Parts: sequence; structure tokens; C-alpha cells
Amino acid sequence: MNWAVIAPLVIFLIVIFIVGFWSNKFVIQSNSFLQEYFLGERQLGGFILAMTMVATYGSASSFIGGPGVAYTQGLGWVLLAMAQLATGYFVLMVLGKKFAIVARKYEAITLIDFLKGRYQSNAVVLISAASIIIFLFSSMTAQWIGGARLVESLTGLSYVTALLIFAISVLVFVIVGGFRAVAVTDAVQGVVMFVGTLILLIATIKAGGGIPHIISSLRAENPNLISPFGAAHDLTPRYVSSFWILVGIGVVGLPQITVRAMSYKNSKAMHMAIIIGTIVVGFIMLGMHLIGVFARPVLPGVKIGDTVMPLLSMKVLPPFAAGIVLAAPMAAIMSTVDALLILVSSAIVKDIYINFIKPHAKESHVKKVSFSVTALIGVLVILLALSPPDLIIWLNLFSFGGLESVFIWPVIFGLYWSKGNKYGAITSMLVGMISYILFDRFYPNALGLNTVVLPILLSLLVFVVVSYATYSKNAISLQLEK
Repeated sequence: MNWAVIAPLVIFLIVIFIVGFWSNKFVIQSNSFLQEYFLGERQLGGFILAMTMVATYGSASSFIGGPGVAYTQGLGWVLLAMAQLATGYFVLMVLGKKFAIVARKYEAITLIDFLKGRYQSNAVVLISAASIIIFLFSSMTAQWIGGARLVESLTGLSYVTALLIFAISVLVFVIVGGFRAVAVTDAVQGVVMFVGTLILLIATIKAGGGIPHIISSLRAENPNLISPFGAAHDLTPRYVSSFWILVGIGVVGLPQITVRAMSYKNSKAMHMAIIIGTIVVGFIMLGMHLIGVFARPVLPGVKIGDTVMPLLSMKVLPPFAAGIVLAAPMAAIMSTVDALLILVSSAIVKDIYINFIKPHAKESHVKKVSFSVTALIGVLVILLALSPPDLIIWLNLFSFGGLESVFIWPVIFGLYWSKGNKYGAITSMLVGMISYILFDRFYPNALGLNTVVLPILLSLLVFVVVSYATYSKNAISLQLEK
């Protein structure tokens, strides 16, 4: 083991656990366990809101999978990845103050609470919870694999041992601290991600002999590496443009991101978060994907894309600096994993167990169930992560697309279209979920578009048609009754 590399990571983890145990006192003292454990009692300021969105969105696929694909595809993947620049802006501007106000009105702790309050439908609740559980297991598996790959690269331990060390650390942290611990540590992790990206980008450019020399090396190897179309010339304008829906506009439909838009304390915090979040996301996404491309001349012949980041860090940086830089993907992975754990746990405990199984459960019982469910989810994800793919980014993007196909229109129309009703929401969610899974399995990238595009369009169509049809019927029946 390279202890000079590992030491900064150990220090980083100790700081994270201190925050977790500090946050536990709020969980213990809170008048509402559910409000505190799952939402931090809506007290996030602008900086923490921005960083928790950045850290939750910037995951293993951004810091490990993304650079791995960029290493393979070249600068075309950097262009495609920059669609993520406006992520925080879209979410907070589209949902904005209205979402926070309506969520407080419904006393919503989760996105599903908002949908239940808006549509007054148990079917919407059950479909939403099922969608979150199905698709977020894919995303959590990707994060678990990313964390294990990182620990494996640094320590030389076997993949399975590395997976267990990472998973147990995250589970203890989340079970102890809840949402507030996740949000506060996200602020620390966001800063670490920003600084780590900057250090590694500068070191990689220096190791490659400067940007002109790196570009010349890439051109000599394969001219397509410096084109917008990818190494195999398969990043068509149509596909790249459609990818903007998946990682740009469509992010409004991701429950792990939208829940942040109901957790800030005032409009000043929201406006600050938009500015800070856009700058930080833009820099991290540009920096990390450029690092992946620039690594190719510095570190040729890497077979598994997900190992590019840790191998490059240890090659171009002194050991202690490499440890600091590698705390960035560890921060990204931990912050995303803990956010997803909280989200899936809340879907099972808050949205299914309390709503349908034991609505009058005592708070002490709810605490035990919440902790137990979180631990059980963690164990299941560990089992799923035992057989990892070569590139985890595809697991993450599958999760993104599925959640967006299900949630984007019920959320947006729920806020801004009074004629949208539960029948439109139910059919839209079912069509979005089923069509996305079918397209992804049997006809991916149909018509040269990203897989998410057609399911989102189909779910939009059925939401509008069914809502209009059922709205008219309800309106006529009300008039007849009068």
C-alpha cells in the first residue's frame, strides 16, 4: 500500500465521519424525525445548496466513468459532457420558488409527497416509489463499483475487499447522520472536487508537455480524437444534441436533484445556488473530461476506462498530492451514494410503509425502520456490485434516463398546468417507464437519438391527451350534477 497516497483519503474520511456524528445530534433533538432525517428541516443556505446539488450530480460517472469514456472517445465526448453545464440552473429556475412553496404547502418531505399532494392518487405514489427503487438501484450500483475501483487502485486490495470497505463506510455515515450530514459534507466534498480537478488538470497538461503537444499526439494517433465526432466517428450531431435532453433539461425529472429544490431556506439562497452551482459544475465537467482526453498520450494503453483517473493521478502527481486529488472522486461517489440511499430509503419508509402499511407508527418505530431499510438497501447494492462492467457510466445513464422518462412531466405539469390530473400522470409515468426499458433493451439510440428522447416524447403525448380527455369528462359530469 502507498500510505502517502492513502493518508489524505483517511483524513478526508475522518472529517466526513465527524460531520456525520455532529449531524446525528439534530436527528436526535429534532421534533420531526422525518423532516430532519430526510430533508434537513429545509434549512440549506445558498452555498450548501449549490454544493449539495453539484456533489450529488457529480458522481462516479463524472469523475471515473466520464474521463474513462473521454479517454476512449476524445474531445467529442468533452463537447457532449458540457451539456451538464446548465444542470443546476435548469432545476432551480424551472422548479424555482413555486416548487418550494407548493412542497411546504403539501408538507412534502420527498418528491413523491409532492406528487401525492398534487394528484391525490395512491397509484401515482406506488408507481413513483417503484420507479425510484428500480432505477436508483442501477445508479447506486454504479457508485459502489466506482468507489471500490478507487480503493482497489490505491491499496492493491482485491475488488471485493475494496467494495466492502467502501460500502460499510458509507452505510455507517448515512445511517448516523441523515440528510443534514449528507448536505453539509457535500459542501466539503464539492470544494474538494473543485480543487482536485484543478490540480490534476494542471499536472496532466504539464506531464503531457503542454496542450499543443498533447493535441499533436492525439492527432498523430487518430485525427478523430480531436474532432467533435468521437474516435470511431459515431458521435453524430443528432446523438450529441439529443444527449442534452438526458444530462441537461431532463435533470429536472431526477428525484435526487429535485428534492434539493425543496430544501433551501429562502429565495436568496436559491439565487446564490444558481450562480455558484453553474460555475462549479461547468468547471468540474470541463476539467474532468479534458483530463480523460489529455491522459491518452500521458498514459497510453489503459484497458479499463474506469481506472484512468486513479492511475493518472498516481503517475503525474507526488503521492500526497495524488491522495488529495483522489479524495475528489471519493467525495463525488460518497456524496451521490449517500443522497441515493436517503432517497430510496425515504421512498420505501415514507412513501410506502407509512402511507400504506403502518400510517400511525410511532416515531421511535419509524427511526428503527428507516435505519434498517437503509442498511438492507446497502447490502443488496453490494451484492449487485460484485460483478462490475468495464464502464460504470452506462449504468448511471440508464438510471438517469429511466427516472427522467417517469417523472419529468408529472413534476413540470403538476406545477404549471392546472388541467394536468392523476389519470394523465399515471399513464405518462407507466408509458415513460415501460417504453424506456423496452427501447433500452431492444432498440437503443433509435433514429440516431439518445434512448431517453422517444420515451420522454411519448410520456408527454399521453400526459396531455389523457389529461384533456379526462378533464373534459369530469367538467361535463360536474355541469350535469349542477
